[in-house]
Amino acid sequence: MLYRVSYGLASKLLSYENGVIFLELEVRDKWEKSLNAAAYEIAQCWKNKHKELEGAVACKIYVINSKKYSYKRSLLHLGVHPGYDCKKGMIFSTTPTTK
Repeated sequence: MLYRVSYGLASKLLSYENGVIFLELEVRDKWEKSLNAAAYEIAQCWKNKHKELEGAVACKIYVINSKKYSYKRSLLHLGVHPGYDCKKGMIFSTTPTTK
């Protein structure tokens, strides 16, 4: 689980298969930017902070927007999984190596 609580984001790794990171992201009240910015921020955090994920080429993010739908936060606390509000995807850029 990776938290950016001070920014209003919480996430967890769902799986890592064939170079693709699958994340669940909860966007909370403190987050002031777009969902696209949230997806980018959390995908970069996971890739850069976990050595096992450094080789990832892409990331699929399933978003729970508890900022817009406040009842979803209560459901999560009760152990009930609310549906995803949207899905985001990104391909990580690769830097060419110099010889």
